[in-house]
Amino acid sequence: MKKALITGASGGIGKAIAEELAKRKVDLLLVARSEDKLQQIARQLTDQYKIKATVLPKDLSLAESPQQILDYCQKENFNLDVLINNAGYGVWGNFHEKTIEEQLAMMHVNMDALVKLTYLMIPLLRSHPKSYLLNVSSTTAFQAIPTFALYAASKSFVLSFTRAIRHELKDTGIRVTCLVPGATDTDFVSRAGLDHIAEKAKKFSMTSEAVAKIAIAGMLANKAEVIPGLMNIISAKATNILPKSMIEKIASKIYE
Repeated sequence: MKKALITGASGGIGKAIAEELAKRKVDLLLVARSEDKLQQIARQLTDQYKIKATVLPKDLSLAESPQQILDYCQKENFNLDVLINNAGYGVWGNFHEKTIEEQLAMMHVNMDALVKLTYLMIPLLRSHPKSYLLNVSSTTAFQAIPTFALYAASKSFVLSFTRAIRHELKDTGIRVTCLVPGATDTDFVSRAGLDHIAEKAKKFSMTSEAVAKIAIAGMLANKAEVIPGLMNIISAKATNILPKSMIEKIASKIYE
């Protein structure tokens, strides 16, 4: 690994993955909306790990952003061999009670932007004998979740899409992995409007650093799916055993 592009790199899992790669002396292109946060992270990683960290402030809710990211990579000769599609967020609440605009915007970031950036970057990744693609899903992908309907569905899409293209790309040098984290100590809960379950979530949350370490190890081991944490693995397996109606009832109690 020499150069990595990470979306959603201004905090949480994205920031932790950036540091995990910096430890391995990988140069970074950090993408997120907040330039100030990115600059601070870039300085820290550059000083601590003696790598080159470049920032590219982009809002992935805008349709033109993936193409602009590719244009930047080509212009600056940033020929990445690692792509981390981490950017994403949730909108909590009953589907019919939230505005369709905010829900479609979330779907665009979680799915459309990820798909387009993946599509645009595959030629760059294929130019290397070995390269890596890591898409970030969620354990919500394994079941339907009332009050989190579109978020869970969008993460199910990411998981299915990633597994499919893993097979399509198996004869290339691109190793494709899907990270499927559970509750993680980030600002996700607050941004999603889930403050009412914040204390409950803390009991089961993993640190971003722990998730990132497991994620990169799994990616380098060419795993199809990486589910960090024993409880998350157990809950994921349970969705294959228990009736869907029971799983959905349990999920609704957690998020209501």
